[in-house]
Amino acid sequence: MTYSVKEIFYTLQGEGANTGRVAVFCRFTGCNLWSGREKHRRSAICQFCDTDFVGTDGINGGKYKSAAELVTVIEATWPSISLDNRFVVCTGGEPLLQLDDELIEHLHRVGFEVAVETNGTIPVPSNLDWLCVSPKGDATLCITSGDELKLVFPQEGVSPEQFRDLDFKHLYLQPMDGLDYKENLRATLSYCQSHPEWKLSLQTHKILNIQ
Repeated sequence: MTYSVKEIFYTLQGEGANTGRVAVFCRFTGCNLWSGREKHRRSAICQFCDTDFVGTDGINGGKYKSAAELVTVIEATWPSISLDNRFVVCTGGEPLLQLDDELIEHLHRVGFEVAVETNGTIPVPSNLDWLCVSPKGDATLCITSGDELKLVFPQEGVSPEQFRDLDFKHLYLQPMDGLDYKENLRATLSYCQSHPEWKLSLQTHKILNIQ
């Protein structure tokens, strides 16, 4: 299988339960809810994505012809000073269009814990270590259990109540970025305070101005 990757970089996880943990991010190209092109945004199922996942022109981006080839680059991105606590976050776009058992096994062989950030509409491989689902709009979830559910809030026509009884260890609300961010943050804080089963997630990488 050939893997199409937008970028691979070393950073801190900025959101959710693993906030502050060092990680290699592997961002795959493509998504099943939006093409990533502005001319298609208004007709997309998910219209608020703020991530560029089109093409392979980012740092370490490219077409990787095998799992072994891709893992070699991911491993080289992790600092050589430490072989412990290796952590890779597979994201997108929608990473489950490409992430498969073979790639996960190759990552495990070189000591990586493998996390995925998915919209939850595609079945998940069985050998993942951390599963984060971020529901989008009217898209139907086929993943109803995992480590964390992270809902961007508020979303038109979507209520946190739809997800609170699913089988996730952590429930996060994350204020939607954009022109209405301050209002969205206030609404998210208020909802979490009145529904304590939900925790607040902030995009700390944006606050810190890191990738």
